[in-house]
Amino acid sequence: MEKRETFSGKIGFILACIGAAIGLGNIWMFPWRLGSYGGAAFLIPYLFFILVLGTTGLMGEFAFGRNKKRGAIGAFKEVFEERNLPLASPLGAIPVIGVSGVFVFYLIVVGWILKYFILALTNGFATVSVDNIPAMFGGFAGQPQSIVWHMLAIIITLIIVNLGVVKGIEKANKYMMPTLFAILIVLGSRSLTLPGALEGLKFLFIPDWALLKDPTTWIMALGQSFFTVSLGGAAMLVYGSYLKDDVDIPESAIHTAIFNTCASFLAALVIIPAVFAFGLSPQAGPTLLFITIPNILKLMPGGYIFGTFFFLSIFFAALSSALNLMEVPVEALMDRFNISRRKSAIIVGTLGFLIGIPLDLNINLFGKFADFVSIYLIPLGAVLAAIVFFWVFGVSRAREEINKGANKPLGVWWEFVAKYVFTIVAVIVLVLGVIYGGIG
Repeated sequence: MEKRETFSGKIGFILACIGAAIGLGNIWMFPWRLGSYGGAAFLIPYLFFILVLGTTGLMGEFAFGRNKKRGAIGAFKEVFEERNLPLASPLGAIPVIGVSGVFVFYLIVVGWILKYFILALTNGFATVSVDNIPAMFGGFAGQPQSIVWHMLAIIITLIIVNLGVVKGIEKANKYMMPTLFAILIVLGSRSLTLPGALEGLKFLFIPDWALLKDPTTWIMALGQSFFTVSLGGAAMLVYGSYLKDDVDIPESAIHTAIFNTCASFLAALVIIPAVFAFGLSPQAGPTLLFITIPNILKLMPGGYIFGTFFFLSIFFAALSSALNLMEVPVEALMDRFNISRRKSAIIVGTLGFLIGIPLDLNINLFGKFADFVSIYLIPLGAVLAAIVFFWVFGVSRAREEINKGANKPLGVWWEFVAKYVFTIVAVIVLVLGVIYGGIG
């Protein structure tokens, strides 16, 4: 088996984790939820959940991965053998299967974003009327031409992952993350100068304190905070497995949560003021990205330049997450079958592409597949991970691992939060996701 790589240092690790966490949920879900569930009032439960529960989950994944120097399947197997417990392999496979499922449908969306970036770069929206923009997306998603862009997205991701942890994943994120934040800051500044942008700011930030009495506000804040930092039992664990012992895990977890939240805010400042400036309705999901935004670009002075950099930033956000999603099954195959990174990456990329082709051709099937993975598999993986990290591996061992290299070691109080509060909340997130049809 190839010698296991490690991130070159704290900065490279944190940037990779920020890249893994920042994804489409920051772009097409957070701004809409912030405005729809109480504005500034929504931030009270959201910030509480992400700073307490989000960082706890991150520290657990980082620590367990670093301690075992293996991804979810190998790490679960090792700790179950230590305890003489059965079922290690099937349980460890669930988080990996969940992340791999996300990889299958997520790379299709990365392909859509790549196409729209090329359209923006070549001023392709100029030839499409505002009325025809929805039809343009409808004539692309769920159609054969989606396969080509899906394949390109897979190839780009595969090339970077094949280069390894330092030369591929870390190096790519060292370029993409600073560029992403710089672009969002510039575009946000431009968006705020548009006539009528003030209404967008009101939508985002004027608090509706009454909505804090609505349980749905708290539920959506919980779901957003839980999944925005990729808590599923495998994604952050695999990055933790490449972590050196002297890296400060609590600090890394806090930085990941903070920069992830900053990216969400910046995306909101780019998108929502522009939506209101042109009299459009704020939306969530693909509608926002592939219909509302192109409409704005048609109406905005300098929309060609704005659109080019906007879709470039979205591509970076999506690609940085895709690298992490691919690394999970790649590492699992390398660990289980003792094969090279190149072979493993080719196998994962090829299977992901082939499984995704039916989703390319049927948008309804795409939606059902994405819902099944997001509502059931990922939350189930998070629950299993919480039990394994804090109960089977042991919360005291987890805290001991976390405190290696920590400038401010965690106290015993953290063990109660991790073992009881976080584990119970992970179960609640799974149940609420099923009831509400997804809260992430």
